[in-house]
Amino acid sequence: MKAYSNVLIAGLAFIITGWIIAGAYKYRVTSTETIVVTGLAEKDFTSDLIVWKGRFNRYGFDLKQAYTAIKQDEKEIRQYLTQKGIPDSSIVISSIDVQKNFDTKYDETGNVAGSRFSGYTLSAEVKVNASDLVLVERVSREVTELLQKGIEFNSERPAYYYSKLNELKIDLLAKAAEDAKLRAETIASSSKAGLGSLKKANMGVFQITGKNDNEDYSYGGSFNTSSKEKTASITLRVEYLVK
Repeated sequence: MKAYSNVLIAGLAFIITGWIIAGAYKYRVTSTETIVVTGLAEKDFTSDLIVWKGRFNRYGFDLKQAYTAIKQDEKEIRQYLTQKGIPDSSIVISSIDVQKNFDTKYDETGNVAGSRFSGYTLSAEVKVNASDLVLVERVSREVTELLQKGIEFNSERPAYYYSKLNELKIDLLAKAAEDAKLRAETIASSSKAGLGSLKKANMGVFQITGKNDNEDYSYGGSFNTSSKEKTASITLRVEYLVK
């Protein structure tokens, strides 16, 4: 009878041990099962800052005269811009760049025989930073009026920026996280499983493209400055445990 009891106890111990091991294995397997999804968030917005640049030049053989002329041009340009309504505090004019020019000389056979000084080129850059986009856009188009004053001014296309990018990025991250969780819940539900806790999250590339411009995304992130109306987007790759 005692031997029978020992066998029974040993058998029960074996069964219990096997159940514990099986349970532990099952827990380990199920706890490592995950759902990986990518959430996406997009938002259209309008730029609130414009940066416009232009360059003006003067040429001459006499450096002093050319310098006097370009300083007068600088005065005329600043006065023109302020009269158009651009605040003086928004106007930055760079220092004057001086370049010596040389023409190549050739001999009768067409070989290079040296060079000849052909005068100086003096140039400077005008930069306007402002929040009044409409005003600066208009001035950038009308600035050719300076040609009537004898000023050679080359205008660039305005660039557009947004001053609240950090807030925008945080908002998009929150929405991308919501989108990712919804996708994961849909997958878990269709598989008759439950969604566990978040295991891992990796932010994707933050992209800013022109709205409706069909602009390609960049691996390192696009940052459109040519369009006033823009679209920001961000992805978030998340991994959830499965219950």
